[in-house]
Amino acid sequence: MTTRETVQAYHRARFDGDVPAAAAQLAGTFTFQSPLLSSDADGHLAGLAGFLQVVSGVEMISELYGESEATLVYDVHTATPAGTQRTAEHFRLRDGRIEAITLIFDATRWHPIMAAATR
Repeated sequence: MTTRETVQAYHRARFDGDVPAAAAQLAGTFTFQSPLLSSDADGHLAGLAGFLQVVSGVEMISELYGESEATLVYDVHTATPAGTQRTAEHFRLRDGRIEAITLIFDATRWHPIMAAATR
């Protein structure tokens, strides 16, 4: 599969809640980093269901693909006080699998939500 096919398959599976299909696109050495957390594949996949509970839609803005990397820019519409979150997501691939994802967004509106969830 091409970088584009791999990233699109992962993105589609993740937002459809298809964890096995999303996991199939990840490398064994996968890492995830965002302004709120860092994790390996198991931690990342375990958090998807909870994240999807607050997502009401995703609107793609831009897709950029290279030989072994990709960047998606999209709006995540949520049913939280954070509302719509503009997000950039950078993917690094090795041997046709996603080795790392770096999520970039302004987490300011998420801090009170995360604090309330841990209480």
